[in-house]
Amino acid sequence: MRRISEFNGIRVKAYSGTTGVLLAFNVDDNKREKLLGFAISREIRSGRYEGRIGWLQGILDFAGSTKGRGELIATNVAPIQKFRWSDYAVYPGTRYAYTIYPVYRMGSSLITAFNRRFYLEQGPKVEIETQNFKGEDSIIFNRAVASSQAFSRRFPKLDEEIQKAKEAGTLSSKTLPQRALNWLSRGLVEQIESFIEEAKDQNWALDLAIYEYHLPRLHKALVAAGARGVKIRVLYHSKKKDPATSENEKLLHDPDIPGVELFPRTTTAIMHNKYLILSKVEPDGSYKPRAVLAGSTNWTENGCYRQANVVHISRTPAILENYSSMFETLIATRTSRRSTKSAINKFNKIPSYPERFGGFSPRSNFTDIHVIANLISDAKRDVLFATAFKLHEEVSSALLGSADDAILRMGIQNSSSAKITGIHRDRTALFTATALLPGGLEGWLKETTAKQRGNIRVHTKTIVTDVTSDTPYVISGSHNFSLNASKNNDENYLIIRKDTDVADVYLCEIMRIYDHYRFRFSAKERIKAGNPTKPPALTGDNSWTEEYFTPGNLKNMDRIRFAGL
Repeated sequence: MRRISEFNGIRVKAYSGTTGVLLAFNVDDNKREKLLGFAISREIRSGRYEGRIGWLQGILDFAGSTKGRGELIATNVAPIQKFRWSDYAVYPGTRYAYTIYPVYRMGSSLITAFNRRFYLEQGPKVEIETQNFKGEDSIIFNRAVASSQAFSRRFPKLDEEIQKAKEAGTLSSKTLPQRALNWLSRGLVEQIESFIEEAKDQNWALDLAIYEYHLPRLHKALVAAGARGVKIRVLYHSKKKDPATSENEKLLHDPDIPGVELFPRTTTAIMHNKYLILSKVEPDGSYKPRAVLAGSTNWTENGCYRQANVVHISRTPAILENYSSMFETLIATRTSRRSTKSAINKFNKIPSYPERFGGFSPRSNFTDIHVIANLISDAKRDVLFATAFKLHEEVSSALLGSADDAILRMGIQNSSSAKITGIHRDRTALFTATALLPGGLEGWLKETTAKQRGNIRVHTKTIVTDVTSDTPYVISGSHNFSLNASKNNDENYLIIRKDTDVADVYLCEIMRIYDHYRFRFSAKERIKAGNPTKPPALTGDNSWTEEYFTPGNLKNMDRIRFAGL
């Protein structure tokens, strides 16, 4: 959902996701003089907390602040000095009203934390509703930012709690307390469980194609479904002398799922899928698919809680037929990658410009890579991405584009690629997602990887183009946009065009991940350069706006694109 409101020379455009709302601002030129930023008030208009009103908060203050380490500050005290801000303290399917107040300096003195001589003017109010799980597409990202100020504030004594629990024998050394895991999940695990619970009895079926099946909580949900009489088939990655396979097979029998049919996928490559099909069993015994749960999320503790991941549920009939047919193909060809590839080449031809398409690999001649790269190259306004591993050369080149083109490009890459180690909009500061504040900077709380296994922080495989237009493209799934993902591995992905509701969920979450790690990278670069480790302070006059109104400056492009100008 998108809404625009204008009043008193101020414009706000709101984009709503499932668990986030992005607000983009613009001001008339004559409203910039002495502008210190924006204060944002939020009213909850529906749901459990209906009627609550409060100020959104930030983490920066004016120079001289005596606020505590990591303390949040209301925006009517320390305004937002950006033309884009996001609210991630929201709930799905809930209505909110945001009022934007431009904040202006009084007199000619620079504003400091000791001299807050400013006033708020009335600005526009925009009302918007976050997305729910009842439509054709339901999408949720986990929070997955244990290396964050928010996590450190919420669980300030976590290390002590873990140590005490380990000494008492009530907590494994490889996990976190459940309340911390629940916070990191942000409803993702619960949504998978709810999806499984839709299969109520023997008249329903669940077909799971899974790479890593290691989370006891989700196994318990499938065991319960089997006990209800649900018909369950599990196709899983299987290789000799492979730790992932050993864990798959251990959990699948701990305990056994009642009535389950197990199909080990034993080709020479990786069975990298993570999708679950919900079907109604017809009187003749055939399956009629009703929904598919796909995305990037492995059924592991890291995948569900610590790595940034997405679950995307689709109820589009054509896509369901694709996934259902593919599941049967994978079972029938589970010992022959060549046979799987031949079937995909023949029956899953990818259109040059898909509208709603469920795609699979392996396939020949990199046809999926060519189409995806072309869709990126055809972007007219913007390209956003959050990807995990080394990209195919054609895709990385398309994401980078030309040095001086008019496309706003913002994205993050978890690990180094041929040309990209993450990319900021100005292409002059490349970064990866592993940046965090392990020692704590002055003014910031110490951050932790919190029992993270490995160095994967961002595990999504998502590219969105022209998201600020009415004709966005979303590409998302298990496919890593790599050589192996196209040529060798079992993969799946969704391509969706012109659905702004779907695009807005991905927009809000990509920008959350991007802003989170971009900030940490910048902080570490300041340390490397020998600059002070104090957090940046708010500017005491309106000079912060200059870059946003300088032709050719990429902050200017950011303002124009997101505000819908």
